[in-house]
Amino acid sequence: MRPLVVGNWKMNGKLSESSELAAAVVKTLKTDGRQVQVVLAPPYTALATVYRTIRKSPIELAGQNCHWEERGAFTGEVSPLMLRDLGCKYVIIGHSERRHVFHETNQVIARKVASVLQQKIRPILCVGETLNERNKGRTAAVVTGQLRLALKGIGKNDIRNVEIAYEPVWAIGTGRNASPEQITQVHRRIRRFLVTTFGDTRGNRVRILYGGSVNPGNAPDLTRAGDVNGFLVGGASLVAANFASVVHCYVH
Repeated sequence: MRPLVVGNWKMNGKLSESSELAAAVVKTLKTDGRQVQVVLAPPYTALATVYRTIRKSPIELAGQNCHWEERGAFTGEVSPLMLRDLGCKYVIIGHSERRHVFHETNQVIARKVASVLQQKIRPILCVGETLNERNKGRTAAVVTGQLRLALKGIGKNDIRNVEIAYEPVWAIGTGRNASPEQITQVHRRIRRFLVTTFGDTRGNRVRILYGGSVNPGNAPDLTRAGDVNGFLVGGASLVAANFASVVHCYVH
C-alpha cells in the first residue's frame, strides 16, 4: 500500500511562516505523490493559506482536530463541514495531546470519527499508551480498547476511509522513541484487531502510521519495522528539509 506521511505542525506558525514552510516543503519534496502520500496539518488559522500554497502539488491538507457537530452553539469549535470547505481531506482525531491535555474521552473521539466520515473526510485516528500503562503491561489492552470504542459505531465498509496512527504517549516530544521491535509488536496487534473486526480484506488495507519523535535520524530504521505504513511527524515537520528527509525514506 502507498505510505502516508503527515506533518502535524501543532500550535506553531503565523500566516507568513506557514506559507513559507508550505512552499519550502513543496519545493523540497522529490515525489509526485504516487510513491508516498504527503499531508500537512497546519493550525486552523493557516489552513486557507497553506491550501493555496499546496493546491497545485500532490500534497493534501488536514485539520488537527474538529468538533462532531456540523454547526451550532459551540463557541471556539470547528466542524468537519468547515474543514472540508477549506480543502481538508484528512483530520487528526484523538491525538494524545487531545486525550491527555484536553481530556477527550473515547466516547467523544468516537463521535468525531463518525462525523468526519459522514463529511467524506479521512480521520487519522490516534491511539497509544502512557509510560505507566506500558510499564504495567497494559499496552495491548489500552490500544485495542481505544480502537474498539472509537470505531464501534462505523460500518464495515467505512474502515477503508480510516487511517490509524500509533503514538506512544511517552515518546511524543520527549526525544525518546519506541524501538522497531516495540513498534512492530503494537502495529501487529492493531492489524489483528482490524482484521478480526472488519474482515481480512478490509483490515489489511488500513494504513497504520507511527508517531512519536520521528525524525530524519530514526525514520530509515522505523520504515523497516513491521506493519509501519507511514508516519505522523510532529516537531521534525516544522523544518522543510527534515520533513522531506522523513518522506524520502519511502521514495525510491
